[in-house]
Amino acid sequence: MSRVNRRTFLQTTLAAAAGVTIAGTKSSAKVMGANDRIRIAVAGLHGRGHSHTDAYLGMKNVEIVYLVDPDKQTYKKHLDKIAKKGDPAATCAQDVRKVLEDKELNAVSIATPNHWHALMTIWACEAGKDVYVEKPCSHNVHEGRTAVEMARKHKRVVQHGTQSRSGQGWADLAALAKSGKLGKLLVSRGLCYKDGGTGGSTRGDIGHKPAKAPPADLDFNIWLGPAPEQPYHENLVHYRWHWFWDFGNGDMGNQGVHQMDIARWLIPGATWPKSVISFGGRYANNDQGQTPNEQVTVMEFGDTLLIFETRGLKSPAYRGQGVGNILHFEEGVVAGGKFYPKGKGDGEPVPKVTSDVKIGGDHFGNFIECVRSRDTSKLHAEIEVGHISSGLCHLGHLSHKLGTDEAYDPKLGKLSGHEEGTEALERMAAHLKDSGIKFEGKSLRVGRKLAFDAKTERFVKDDEANALLTRKYRAPFVVPDKV
Repeated sequence: MSRVNRRTFLQTTLAAAAGVTIAGTKSSAKVMGANDRIRIAVAGLHGRGHSHTDAYLGMKNVEIVYLVDPDKQTYKKHLDKIAKKGDPAATCAQDVRKVLEDKELNAVSIATPNHWHALMTIWACEAGKDVYVEKPCSHNVHEGRTAVEMARKHKRVVQHGTQSRSGQGWADLAALAKSGKLGKLLVSRGLCYKDGGTGGSTRGDIGHKPAKAPPADLDFNIWLGPAPEQPYHENLVHYRWHWFWDFGNGDMGNQGVHQMDIARWLIPGATWPKSVISFGGRYANNDQGQTPNEQVTVMEFGDTLLIFETRGLKSPAYRGQGVGNILHFEEGVVAGGKFYPKGKGDGEPVPKVTSDVKIGGDHFGNFIECVRSRDTSKLHAEIEVGHISSGLCHLGHLSHKLGTDEAYDPKLGKLSGHEEGTEALERMAAHLKDSGIKFEGKSLRVGRKLAFDAKTERFVKDDEANALLTRKYRAPFVVPDKV
């Protein structure tokens, strides 16, 4: 039995005998020095999980002591990397609840599927652990707010995995927008053009996979977690769960949440929008996926619009950007690191405005620094920042879900209330036709325009929409209604 296993076994046994619950860490109430060893569990080992283990293995006095994933097939590559560094072997576990019993565990780094992000954050905070949680930090608005409140209650350091918040260039661009040097910011545009390709690719047509018994090494009950009970099929594990509502949030809540976060950051003082409306659909030959792979979402932030465009089919760039952000000012457009003044075709250097906020550096490193200092004000993407930006993605999808299927008509764009929204919809329609999609009949989902109250984080006079701000959880994987 390893040293870690023996200690955990003794703690669990003694706790059971005493009738108490183990919670908290030895660092819960103290500043940790540079030489104190931080002990981390990495949860979710496929895909993005490799970035987590690589980051911590490159840090001094940081040790990965647990590897957590319902699929045992994911362990070996990470164990090999740990061995190569010369660190003690991590203990592997399928269920994070067992790991959270370790009183000397300092932090949990979460790279699981989206539907686990908030619940695992909540459980970790309750157990006295700090958290790095991948984007989006929630699967719905309610559980995102619960994660924020749980972090506050237990005084935990919780970093959100939107790494652009560690980029000084974006901070400077936000300062430019605030300065008024280029006039009012009219539109903050986020783009997520990811080529889905063909033949069963991740974003195009994923086809249909039959229900079957889960692999022997996969604890599918744990993988499902808070999601509804349902059969296993191979379009879920490991990546294509993104395109199913029970687990993912489409590409707007996958790659797109990075650009959504930047788009909101660049609007001075922006939190939640006054309204949201979505246009789009899933254009993939009636495959098994559910989330839209073509979508335009329009949000109102006072005098500024946030327009988000998602494309999962092969698409030309817009103003040189595929996955990126574009700012439309009164005086011209900022795109791809250049400023294009109105009436001039050639780009020129972006006017320089330096932010008072000095950030930069590694996002994981910033998290570890704050775990040591206990100063959450120094986090580059504190949990509430992540909650709101993730929530914007959820709002767009809720408009989509509550919409109706209509025949495309350019006039539909006027439902957004803005000519910029109409223009984005018209470009999407043209792109679909150019892609060979039979964009005819009732093939466009026109979302419901929803008014939103930032103070209550609820929709205005719309019970049907408010009911979708949360979900029915599968016991015992339940996000509490109140903290």
